[in-house]
Amino acid sequence: MDSEGNRRFVGVMDCNNFFVSCERVFDPSLEGRPVVVLSNNDGCAVSRSQEAKAIGIKMGMPAFKIEEEFIRKGVDVAMCSSNYTLYGDMSRRAMEILKSVVGNPAGCSGKAVDVYSIDEAFVDFGNMKAGEVGTLGKEIVRCVSKGTGIPVSVGVSHSKTLAKAATRFAKKYAGYKGFCMIDTEERRKKALSLLPLEDVWGVGYRSLRKFSAMGMKTAADFVAKGSCWIKQRMGVCGMRTYQELLGYDVIHLDHREMKQTITTSRSFGELVTDLGQLRTAVSNFASSCAQKLRAQHSSAIYATVFLMTSFFREDMPQYYPRAMVEFPEAEDSSMGIVEGCLSALDKIYRPGIAYKKAGVTVSGIVPNGHIQQNLYYQPDYERNRKVDLLMDEVNRRYGRSTLHLAVQGESAVFNRRAASGIAERKEQWEMRREHLSRNYTTSLSDVITVNADA
Repeated sequence: MDSEGNRRFVGVMDCNNFFVSCERVFDPSLEGRPVVVLSNNDGCAVSRSQEAKAIGIKMGMPAFKIEEEFIRKGVDVAMCSSNYTLYGDMSRRAMEILKSVVGNPAGCSGKAVDVYSIDEAFVDFGNMKAGEVGTLGKEIVRCVSKGTGIPVSVGVSHSKTLAKAATRFAKKYAGYKGFCMIDTEERRKKALSLLPLEDVWGVGYRSLRKFSAMGMKTAADFVAKGSCWIKQRMGVCGMRTYQELLGYDVIHLDHREMKQTITTSRSFGELVTDLGQLRTAVSNFASSCAQKLRAQHSSAIYATVFLMTSFFREDMPQYYPRAMVEFPEAEDSSMGIVEGCLSALDKIYRPGIAYKKAGVTVSGIVPNGHIQQNLYYQPDYERNRKVDLLMDEVNRRYGRSTLHLAVQGESAVFNRRAASGIAERKEQWEMRREHLSRNYTTSLSDVITVNADA
């Protein structure tokens, strides 16, 4: 509440079908068609256009089933491999536009814009009145959609959970034109009666299954059970959801806990036996963990490297080793973590074994301001910090792995699609991505060219 006792407004901006929308921005032929973006190694659907949803393509449906049930029957479904470099840069652009539109509202206690995920951000409107919030919310929809080509929805209410519910209505009903505001008690009650329980932020799968068996279908049914009933079954988290649905903003993103473990792993596009290929893969995974540590201003004491063979190849030896390394001091430098992980890999690698997956987990995570120093360990802190900050800034602006350690290999720089006219250069350990689009916004060789004579 503000100083006069009025409830403040909070908003959510959500990019609609984000991965699909990014692909459509640069490929107009995808407009109006069922489009599916696939997961790692082109495994299953992770993003679907409205047209794809309408014909029955479910989230998580395997790619081969999509081919069997739709494409081979003549349905014009377009499948795209996940292009994380493109999506990451488009997300950055959308969030920068959002921040420029919102500015710094009077009465905002923290960050006006809190980026929650690659396609979603919360907005604190400070002491703005309902009319001002409505005007600004519509301006966000207009500016971000125009500036990126990605359709967005904005929901506003007195709590984050209700604001997320409002974005669902903004997406579902075209009459809202991308903006929905739940600002009165009458609208709140109507929204809860129309909001399916599975769409309530904070109600997980297990709770949903139990509540559905009891005949609870909507958010209104959930709230009607009362605080005591909900607290007995869902604890403190359930109580927060209950209060949020009543219109009280009690979930504070500024207090999100620091991750205690961070894992980066991938299944390989093909089986790998070569140690050099594994070293390149592990180096990339370790560098990614280091970047995530720096993003939350923390360091790790331990790093674990693990390898896996294919569960499905019973004709081959099965081997699932892991090795842990302890750093002399809690580490967040890419160079230090990569070096430690490579030493762990050398301990568990066996020649002749065909590996399907590898990964790196960092643990023993502590805030950077609480690192226990080691008297006998004196690395070049200043040099390592400058290198890491430079890599983070360049990769933030120009795409992941634009600048990287030499041991990470050249795949990030030289991986080109046939569509760009350059032969593809691919490592064995890389993911299978047979429908990969270009990096239109971060690679000069992939920039769209216009033929004036056409």
